[in-house]
Amino acid sequence: MTDGAREPLPLDESVRRKVLGLVGLGARGRLVVIGAEQVRIAAQKGTVQLALVASDISRHSLEKVVPLLRARHVEVVEWPSAAELGGAVGRETTAAIGIVDQALARGIRGAVAGAAPAGDATRVSR
Repeated sequence: MTDGAREPLPLDESVRRKVLGLVGLGARGRLVVIGAEQVRIAAQKGTVQLALVASDISRHSLEKVVPLLRARHVEVVEWPSAAELGGAVGRETTAAIGIVDQALARGIRGAVAGAAPAGDATRVSR
């Protein structure tokens, strides 16, 4: 991925499980938007706090969503696999997931950074 996105993260298995678990909880709580088009729409509205974008998605999907996220100053975390992201939210694959809840985004950022306080990472607000 290009400027504005993190390089693919060499996350250990426990961190990957934690982030995907948080994303799954967010999906069940309607705290995320799923798919490149939905992420793009939410970014235009200014509701996306953090985005996870699969590194193995099509160039067309990347060009639709990443520049808009960058323009809106939304942090983009590149995830290794669309299948892995999709599996976290009950789909076969998904190109992108937008986190619309601030506390959930903070928990995911903390997990990715490896510094999430135990209580804070799972606390979400409505």
